[in-house]
Amino acid sequence: METLFSMSGIYKSFGPVSVLKDVSFEVKKGEIHALMGENGAGKSTLMNILSGVISKDEGTITFEGEGVSHLTPKIATEMGIGFVHQEFNLAEHLTVAENIFMGRLPYINERFGIVDYKKLYEETQRLLNLIGVKFKLTDLVYKLSTAGKQLVEIAKALSMNAKVIIFDEPTTSLSDKDVEVLFIIIRALKDKGISSVYISHRMEEIKTLCDRITILRDGQYISTDMISDLTDAQIIQKLVGRSLDNLYPSRDNAIGDLLLEVNDLSDKNNFVKNVSFNLHRGEVIGFAGLVGSGRTEIMRLLFGADKGYTGKISLKGKELSISSPVDAIANGICLLPEDRKNQGVALGLSINENVNMAGYKANIVDHKVWRKTTDKFVKDLNIKISNIENPVSSLSGGNQQKVVLAKWLNTDSDIYIFDEPTKGIDIGAKSEIYGLINRLAAEGKGIIIVSSEIPEIIGTCDRIYVMHEGRLGGEIADKSAFSQEKIMEYATLEAKGN
Repeated sequence: METLFSMSGIYKSFGPVSVLKDVSFEVKKGEIHALMGENGAGKSTLMNILSGVISKDEGTITFEGEGVSHLTPKIATEMGIGFVHQEFNLAEHLTVAENIFMGRLPYINERFGIVDYKKLYEETQRLLNLIGVKFKLTDLVYKLSTAGKQLVEIAKALSMNAKVIIFDEPTTSLSDKDVEVLFIIIRALKDKGISSVYISHRMEEIKTLCDRITILRDGQYISTDMISDLTDAQIIQKLVGRSLDNLYPSRDNAIGDLLLEVNDLSDKNNFVKNVSFNLHRGEVIGFAGLVGSGRTEIMRLLFGADKGYTGKISLKGKELSISSPVDAIANGICLLPEDRKNQGVALGLSINENVNMAGYKANIVDHKVWRKTTDKFVKDLNIKISNIENPVSSLSGGNQQKVVLAKWLNTDSDIYIFDEPTKGIDIGAKSEIYGLINRLAAEGKGIIIVSSEIPEIIGTCDRIYVMHEGRLGGEIADKSAFSQEKIMEYATLEAKGN
């Protein structure tokens, strides 16, 4: 295949911090090319250089055989470089058509602001037909699902005659069905000669979808290979620079006394319907199920983030009344939420403030004690930072997750609820998070894991509960019976049993 673009000898530093060091990257016309690396490896910086958001310090870029000396977002777009960001850039209260052609609306009379809606709608419909969407071009964007909004972003890129589209972690908030639709669209774009750069931490997606893979580590180029030529172990070795022979480390601690018992739990919105389960000391239980099955809603009820439940919640044999997170925290229940950035950390506050915000009860802050506490957790959890007074927003996703965990470890809770614990986290950080979960279990804590990644549920849990449309579809209590097929059976058919 003919090369679409190449980047070679790329260097980029921000102040004294070197982010990219002699990086090369090449994409051929009509290929789906994976770009992988741990958080902080330089993937986003490299793609931001390609899309003109930031400038390189050194290196050369060629596009369709011609050298490119200067890039801006406008120039990159005109060249045919599209970018579907993990966080969408859409005007929620405008229509699909208006979003796709924002800033480029066709006018009958531009001076008087008279839009040529016939032309706008014809071109929008052509694009929507191209990617096979079901919603209407006049629908308001805020009414669309996450998957629908992503399709609008893809249509926007195509409207600019994109020759390559960069997909940055495109499936983190999608259901399995939506992921299948996305893959169909990306493959259809490939058939039309449009290239894709696919950034993801999800190994199975990379192996299923992509043709080649380029791996970065610590800001440096490691390799480019055909996906078919590499095993999972080889990819992991390249990603982290070491072998992760056991991504899901085994536990040998004994399961202890009954810690939490939930009976007939329901919520006022009918998302949770008469759910019963239990959790013992030293045990890790998992909640699986399709997106929207009620998994997260159960956890929010336990933590008091959502109010108004019926049923009984008992901790260590004592019935609780949980009406707010304050009640949950006072009873030793903590939640590491799925939406880490908006609900787990205060992005604008320092690492030091985030670590201490839940566990500090004095009226006057003892800054010496705060710093000592934060330094301890930074060391214990291997949080990669340069200064504890830096804002949490400066950290990678994996390190932000560790800050959330440090915040709750500082409270010495009994129950740790992890909702999508490794969402958007690289494989090296995943291994560390799993090790921390095992350590908590060995200390006699009770752990609940909610995850959309079935291998993660199977690899980390002692028992598995499967949700189906707000109800408990089934429980798998025997680890030897764990399988993706059984979990999906319970998740889709509302089976009962174990």
